[in-house]
Amino acid sequence: MGQRKSNAFVVENLEILDAAAEGKALAKHEGKVVFIPFGAPGDVADVKITKQKSSFSEGVIEKLITPSPMRVEPVCKHFGQCGGCKWQHVAYSNQLEFKHRQVAEDIKRIAKVEVEEFLPIVGCQEQFHYRNKVEFTFSNKAWEEHFDKENPGKIPALGFHKPGMFDKILDLEECFLAPKIANDIRLAIKNYAIQHQFTFFDLRHQLGFLRNLMLRCNSNNEWMVVLIVFEPEIKKVQTMFDALSLQFPEVKEWCYVFNYKRNDSWSDLKVETLIGKGYLEEKIEDLIFKIRPQSFFQTNAKQALKLYQITKQFAELTGKENVYDLYTGTGSIALFVADQCKQVIGIEYVETAVIDAKENAIINGINHAHFYAGDMKLILNDELIAKHGKPDIIITDPPRDGMHPDVVKKIIELLPEKIVYVSCNSATQARDIALLSEHFSVQKMQPVDMFPNTHHVETVALLVRR
Repeated sequence: MGQRKSNAFVVENLEILDAAAEGKALAKHEGKVVFIPFGAPGDVADVKITKQKSSFSEGVIEKLITPSPMRVEPVCKHFGQCGGCKWQHVAYSNQLEFKHRQVAEDIKRIAKVEVEEFLPIVGCQEQFHYRNKVEFTFSNKAWEEHFDKENPGKIPALGFHKPGMFDKILDLEECFLAPKIANDIRLAIKNYAIQHQFTFFDLRHQLGFLRNLMLRCNSNNEWMVVLIVFEPEIKKVQTMFDALSLQFPEVKEWCYVFNYKRNDSWSDLKVETLIGKGYLEEKIEDLIFKIRPQSFFQTNAKQALKLYQITKQFAELTGKENVYDLYTGTGSIALFVADQCKQVIGIEYVETAVIDAKENAIINGINHAHFYAGDMKLILNDELIAKHGKPDIIITDPPRDGMHPDVVKKIIELLPEKIVYVSCNSATQARDIALLSEHFSVQKMQPVDMFPNTHHVETVALLVRR
């Protein structure tokens, strides 16, 4: 029964029935679906309905009456506030079940195709501390809930954006997705800045010195620090780096970027390396990858290896195939399969990523991998096909939006024997599979959990020409 309060009202003793997309839980009230963050199937709770649409509602748990047996105690004090983890309150075995089912339901509901063999999801051995890259934002005032009551609005913050709030930064004490040393480095940088009266950025008024911070590491626990500043005061940065490099010998690369723009993107800006050589090296099986500050690389290297191994297994290469790797990034999958194919052609929109891919091919002595930069629907053309030959196998790993319809049309025109479709969004993957289904059947699918405690899941699908 609902107690109505202005536009919002509370539904008492509402049973949460299932997990839904984007890490939300699902209940039903008066015949309408209610989406609820941080719920778990089996919960009984008083739920405040905050938004009503014609076909669904949204709500938040006001009071948990009966906890679900799936619930576990979250390890992070920031859980429920920062938005990074959506399922830390749910047992990992149940998280895997939700993700597996989400992929299966998307394929059934959106693609409307049969999958000959749907393999079980590959879980992650490490549920915490698995991210090799984290990015933080400086703010001259922490998110309101953390204000000092006697000095409101003056607490500097270094942390994550509050979901949906561009100018609200949650000041982090710890993050359990990154290795512990990432927290130590972040706090040391913050404390040094406060002690030396460095100004933190005002996101609304676009003023201040310290703007963003990126930390990344490789499997050898070698770290890179990239400090993004709004004012080009290199002496301040150099002094900070000199001091902190003594405290953190694990950090091999100390870099900084001057970002004068109104937005936080800095991939197109010059990176200065003040200490180090300007890159890390990561090893995946026998391959070495050079990772620069702007390089795209999988943020969970151990699970990336499993993802690449599944991709390679699905392709069933014999050494004779002409392989096209679409949305190749820095060429990691292309180079991973290169030892078992005749030739591999990688195509990627981001030019700096293609520069990295070409360099990584040279480092690893791979001379039958060729990489091209540009818009996929323009680069994958008749001229390229005439130069390198038609693909026997296409591997595609597009961004969350999936493939452009023109790219799908071109794949149908080329009619390769197989397509291995790697996806970070099973809904858009299912949409694309539906477009391909007249010419290709789905032989195998396997979800891979790259990001425990979040709602994200990767999927590898093998499509075979009919």
